[in-house]
Amino acid sequence: MDVLSDLLHRARARNALVRQLIQRPPWSLSFTDPPPLTVVTTLAGHTSVRVDDGDTAPVRLAAGDIALITRPARYTIADDPATPPQVVIHGRRKRLAAGSAEAPDTHRNLAPRTYGDGLPGATVMLRGAYELRGDVGDRLLGMLPPLAVVPAGPATRAALAMLATEAARDEPGQDAVLDRLLDLVLVLALRSWWAGADTAPAWYQALADPPIGEALRLLHEDPARRWTVAELAAQVGMGRAAFAARFTALVGEPPLTYLTGWRMTVAADLLRDAETTIAAVAQQVGYGDPFAFSVAFKRTRGVSPSIWRRGTH
Repeated sequence: MDVLSDLLHRARARNALVRQLIQRPPWSLSFTDPPPLTVVTTLAGHTSVRVDDGDTAPVRLAAGDIALITRPARYTIADDPATPPQVVIHGRRKRLAAGSAEAPDTHRNLAPRTYGDGLPGATVMLRGAYELRGDVGDRLLGMLPPLAVVPAGPATRAALAMLATEAARDEPGQDAVLDRLLDLVLVLALRSWWAGADTAPAWYQALADPPIGEALRLLHEDPARRWTVAELAAQVGMGRAAFAARFTALVGEPPLTYLTGWRMTVAADLLRDAETTIAAVAQQVGYGDPFAFSVAFKRTRGVSPSIWRRGTH
């Protein structure tokens, strides 16, 4: 279990929402109260994406480009930044924007999960929305800016083509297929973004170092194990002191500090289940003694596990 896989596995909720738009300009869709993470890509034509946070400039997506939108209060996708919103989408509900003279059937259903006018010269765009969960989801979102754009490239082209094909189908198991294809697009986009961004998480950059990348894999594969720095160093074929110095330099914190932070992130999500005892949570994240776990949790989170639990319900 590598770090990114672990993050996505623990953070992901099922039933991701995938929709395709085939619309001739001018067009503009505004999304209010959107989910924490949205993937937008243009398959034909071009798309403007604007995040209404007051700081992020609109971006233009050419065919094959992918935008990752994180934690917006509202965002707008359109053929041009100047096109006023025609339709407002709140959750899964859709209505005409105030002042829009557009006929309601302009955004009619063309196929399963596909809407628009379907006319020649139309923009073809895909949107996938994720409901990420808990503190692990917050950890992932915190590693991204409000709007990240991944340019078109061979790494994502085939995955986008498959997602577009499957979005228009309605066959048994279709939701599962779309979930997995959207996951594939997201992982490829994250790889591309972090490979070319100065803001890539330190742990992601450290994955390129074989011993430290292996150590991170071991920690995520079995976070409840009572790891020591000496044991980790032996597992990756390094001396203890050299390993500790190299891990700290590449990841930004010592090995056991990183492990404790990850354990507390996992624990925070486990505590959301009121039927799981604090002792059981402690055991799942590597603490045989609930008191020791409570001390560690309060040191990193500022409150005890019981208070944290009450605040999440």
